[in-house]
Amino acid sequence: MVRKLKRWRKERDRKESAGDISNSRIQLLQYSTHGSNFVIPLLSPSPIFSTPFILHPIHSSFYPNSEIRSIAFLRYDGFVEGIASNNPGLHSEVDEATKSYFLQQTMLRVKDPKVSLDFYSRVLGMSLLKRLDFPEMKFSLYFLGYENVASAPVDPVQRTVWTFGQKATLELTHNWGTESDPEFKGYHNGNSDPRGFGHIGITVDDVYKACARFESLGVEFAKKPDDGKMKGIAFIKDPDGYWIEIFDLNKIGGVTTAAS
Repeated sequence: MVRKLKRWRKERDRKESAGDISNSRIQLLQYSTHGSNFVIPLLSPSPIFSTPFILHPIHSSFYPNSEIRSIAFLRYDGFVEGIASNNPGLHSEVDEATKSYFLQQTMLRVKDPKVSLDFYSRVLGMSLLKRLDFPEMKFSLYFLGYENVASAPVDPVQRTVWTFGQKATLELTHNWGTESDPEFKGYHNGNSDPRGFGHIGITVDDVYKACARFESLGVEFAKKPDDGKMKGIAFIKDPDGYWIEIFDLNKIGGVTTAAS
């Protein structure tokens, strides 16, 4: 039994190193303990499976006198996440020097901070984590997010450090004077030619309830949940015309099933 497992692992490692995994059989070890069944991928590393996938049983053997109850050979019909051979340019081994990196902020330039702060706090429920003013360069930065500001330090310098330690914050940049300049025509939102930046995304409890509330608040929509082919997701616009995708975790799996 042990020899068989070693041979299977050796074959698995050979295919993995050769990048031949996406269309090969995936071997799973199934065992029973305390009346519960578990299925564990023998692939290494196992975190490559980040989305649901379809498995088809091909063969199994039963070992009643062992903790190992069965060895099942399963075929994977679909796409294996995180494999470099499936994603040209992807480095599957993370450089040790980047292990502490994380996505901290996305910056949007805004015309009028008063209008933008009202939208992101009142309509989307964000809190102001930190404001930084630069008088000599005549601009201000507003960092927004869904963190609990009650836990933030009182000291202004430490508050800045705390803010820059939060994940996925929104940084609004205001260049002084744009809010009252009649010649200022606004910023490009990236969704008309020449296209570039697309949108940010907000997870909500229920996309339909959230959009009903947005509509009652007079929010402009780029796409309502039932518009177009992708039902169950929406896009709203902020005061500067930037798009914001709205989705919930109960529906996003169904919306993206075919692409998964």
